[in-house]
Amino acid sequence: MRRLIAQLARFGVVGAVGFVVDFTIFNVLRATVLSPDEVHSGPFWAKVASTVVAIFVNWMGNRYWTFRDQRRAVATREGVEFVVVSLGGMVISLGCLGVSHYVLGLTSALADNVSGNVIGLALGTAFRFWLYKVWVYHPDRADRAVDATADPARPDTQGNRVSTGV
Repeated sequence: MRRLIAQLARFGVVGAVGFVVDFTIFNVLRATVLSPDEVHSGPFWAKVASTVVAIFVNWMGNRYWTFRDQRRAVATREGVEFVVVSLGGMVISLGCLGVSHYVLGLTSALADNVSGNVIGLALGTAFRFWLYKVWVYHPDRADRAVDATADPARPDTQGNRVSTGV
């Protein structure tokens, strides 16, 4: 239980950094080049851009800190899976923003921030943590990835020969 709490705390810190990145970029873009006064779909595209940057920041933090003991040696597949899960979280956040801004007509900067950066972020965060934990960084997957690439002539960490079952 302590390990899970520590992991949740690290996930929260990484998420907080990602939130600051996302929030800052979203509001700068929304207030300037993607202002709804200039670009009708500006808030939507501002959120897409800010989330993409935040996804990269969060992947680095989660890979090298939150789930460092469970990451896989090959970052490419892990990165693709992380991005897929993160895009799912982004869809949740964009859905909240879209309903608020375009369906309910709540178009102020405050309403956009509450819907996209509070409600959408909370729902997306729960979704992402669960899938990172059970899919992207699941401990059994890390073990299988190591086993699959093990050299049968090389000893494992306990000094035993690794068997590939062939």
